[in-house]
Amino acid sequence: MRDDLTGRLRSGSADFAATVSPAAPEAIRARGNRRRRRQALAAAALALVIGAAGAGTAYASLARPGAAGPDGPATGRTQPAGPSAPGRPDIVAVTSAGALVVLDPLSGEARRILVSGGVSPGAIAVSPDGRTVYFAVRSGCVGEIESVPVAGGRPRLVTPGALPAVSPDGTKLAFARGPDSTARSITCDNPNPRGQVVVRDLPSGHETVLPEESHPTRIYPVSRLSWSPDSRSLLVSAGPAPDNTGWQLAVVDPATARYFLAAAPGNSAVPLPGLASSYYYREGAYLPDGNLFVDQVCCTGVPARVTSNLLLEVSPSGQLIRQVAIGFKDRDHTSLNADPSGQWLLYLSGSDLFLSLGGAAPFKLTGGLVAAAWT
Repeated sequence: MRDDLTGRLRSGSADFAATVSPAAPEAIRARGNRRRRRQALAAAALALVIGAAGAGTAYASLARPGAAGPDGPATGRTQPAGPSAPGRPDIVAVTSAGALVVLDPLSGEARRILVSGGVSPGAIAVSPDGRTVYFAVRSGCVGEIESVPVAGGRPRLVTPGALPAVSPDGTKLAFARGPDSTARSITCDNPNPRGQVVVRDLPSGHETVLPEESHPTRIYPVSRLSWSPDSRSLLVSAGPAPDNTGWQLAVVDPATARYFLAAAPGNSAVPLPGLASSYYYREGAYLPDGNLFVDQVCCTGVPARVTSNLLLEVSPSGQLIRQVAIGFKDRDHTSLNADPSGQWLLYLSGSDLFLSLGGAAPFKLTGGLVAAAWT
């Protein structure tokens, strides 16, 4: 009986096999290629979503469960996406070789070269519509401010000066004339001129000039200018005086002020609550909510000896909101900047570019830069 059952099973298998027409090898390969193409398209779509998410990071295995992924052996489950965050805008920057470039905000690589060389360090500014970047170049022994489309094009001369800052409403350009931290705008005829902060009305070209108040011994070079969110006030970073004292962070109303110094009538210095007089703000910039992103340093003196360097968010009255980072003691921290959402911060630590999301621990994106700003 067992032999009879075995015979019937074999006979049935043979009959079933006779009804099956196996696919040709070419057809099998074609189906495999189609499957791989579908996986590649799905992977590309996922990569696009990851890139649009900015800080969020997601990994998914499109192959078999248990295959190794970017984080090591997979568990057979899709890796969860990172925290929701605004996408990173592009970044414009000046390289140590003097080129003005647009950086990829995720990789830090130069995506586009706007100006191939000759751009001064110190500061660059982007119009609120994100279409135009203002920068300074050296022409002879004076600085000149030029503009160029972020999409690329021919640079255009704007006016003599350095350290441009565009108002959030897009109508005014503030900049420095005279000595500044880049030493680019000292004139040939007068190697030790008094500094000026100038506000230029972009539609008309009319300029309001705020000189440094006359002082018998001290000259305060301007190192950074930043507009308040309502486009009415300027935050002026200036200093040091020759003896490494007198660093200033002043709130200046260009409509009423006569001078740009903090001690001048109508101006106010950003306080340092509860700290010794040897502490100072090396640089500051307005945030979109009206608070300030500052570099607080200790201490003044000759020779300069930095014992503390902190990147902070503070109120205009100097009250601490949060600490963003502990800065390196042997580096300047410059190009303090926030994107229009106020969520993304950037700054240079020496020549290294750091980014921070929502005040979280910053991370280095790239290096070899002398100025940077969000588009």
